[in-house]
Amino acid sequence: MKKEPKYQILFLCLVCVWFLLAGCAINPVTGERELGLVGQEQEIAIGNKQYAPARQMQGGDYLADPKVSAYVNSVGQKLAAVSDRPLPYEFKVLNNSTPNAWALPGGKIVVNRGLLLELHNEAELAAVISHEIVHAAARHGAKSMEKGMLLQGALLATTLASSGNDYAPLAVGGAQVAASLITQKYSREAELEADYYGMHYMSRAGYDPQSAVSLQQSFVRLSEGRDANWLAGLFASHPPSPERVEANRQTAKSLPAGGDLGEKRYAEQTRHLRQTAPAYKSYDEAVLAGKKGDSLKALALVDSALAIEPKEALFYGLQGDIFFEQKNFNKALGSYDQAIQRNANFFQFYAQRGLTREKLGDIQGARQDLTRSANLLPTATTYKKLGDFSLAAGQQTEAKNYFKAAASSQSEVGKEALASFIKLDLPENAGSYISARTERTQDEQLRIRVANPTPLTVYNIVLKARYLDDKGSIKEIPLQVSTILQPKESVIVPLDGFGVPTKYLHNLEVKVISAQIAGGR
Repeated sequence: MKKEPKYQILFLCLVCVWFLLAGCAINPVTGERELGLVGQEQEIAIGNKQYAPARQMQGGDYLADPKVSAYVNSVGQKLAAVSDRPLPYEFKVLNNSTPNAWALPGGKIVVNRGLLLELHNEAELAAVISHEIVHAAARHGAKSMEKGMLLQGALLATTLASSGNDYAPLAVGGAQVAASLITQKYSREAELEADYYGMHYMSRAGYDPQSAVSLQQSFVRLSEGRDANWLAGLFASHPPSPERVEANRQTAKSLPAGGDLGEKRYAEQTRHLRQTAPAYKSYDEAVLAGKKGDSLKALALVDSALAIEPKEALFYGLQGDIFFEQKNFNKALGSYDQAIQRNANFFQFYAQRGLTREKLGDIQGARQDLTRSANLLPTATTYKKLGDFSLAAGQQTEAKNYFKAAASSQSEVGKEALASFIKLDLPENAGSYISARTERTQDEQLRIRVANPTPLTVYNIVLKARYLDDKGSIKEIPLQVSTILQPKESVIVPLDGFGVPTKYLHNLEVKVISAQIAGGR
């Protein structure tokens, strides 16, 4: 029996109250009492699990000059040591030209290569890092997740109270969780809080907090210029504003004047990065040229980049991509080999080399590379291709698992994977996909509606009608549906001629027991 709206509302309220009573915590930075659904162990576990895939999907770690990453980590650890919350902090440099920095719950922090080129001294780097430390220490990411949990709880309550549909969407993969965490936008209050306490951390560590003021002033000027690179990076999640500049000025007045700027130290530690900056500019231009279909220009730009920085794996990876598009698979393979020699832990190189090996007829090598890629970062493309390989090898169960994983993506590849999964699973579990229910017409005549919500055409649908006779025995009658059902279509099946006695129609139950896919098995 369908629940009345008032019961749905009551159920929803009970769920929300449960969430609110589930836990409160003292914020370790502000000292304020707040909702604490995500505990510290969970924060750390989330950070540990999502740190690697989050870095993979944004270019991987910067490895051409390991000294830079060690330097950024040393500055980060210096600031973490004076923070208000001990966490297993880690600091990495991402191989990404977009000026950006972000933090995951549990103290996992990155600074993009592109942002390092925009800073002028170590104190400015400290301002960026301390800001991100506060986001982690003050649980800003965790609080965003808690709000999401409340929303999910509300949606779940509504769904449980009002829905009887067993056809549920496939689960979202872990990599998509990482993507949502690093692209979240912090509230105005969270940004001001991170600025305020971050400047205190800078001062405690011996840096000049005035650098946070000048840095924020620079960010405001850049935002007014509408630089696309900045708008897509740091400003998307950390929007600068005159309000933040003024707040930083007031905070600086309350802190000891002076402190270390570290100009010479910063210049020395980032010298190689600055010397090779033109190579990355050529690389970024090559990416754009490739997207526009100008492969000759793209290759020339890659060659220019490699002449300046031969240690960069991304340059060889892009070179391989261009050769692949030109169907020069042997050259592409060589370029991907060079990329992997320089960075053996970036998913894209293995994914592309796997696709290249497939083109060259090396299916075993392709599967190995694609599996390695999926272990580094699971993607719809990789899982779909692995599913195709498994299906071709007669490994149907394995193929279904791969297709199901790929189907969590909303991309075109994900939709193709969903169709492949259903094609394998529907013949065995038709009732999970094709629905059948009884309904009454306006003149109280009972009939059956059969619906096909899948992206596939089905036919030869067999239903089973069940009812209790006068003796309390269960009777079952098979019902054959002759109609071919197109995707997203339904059909009305009259009960005439199926042999169900009229007096038993009131307790009739119907379910789908089998169906076939048009053009399938």
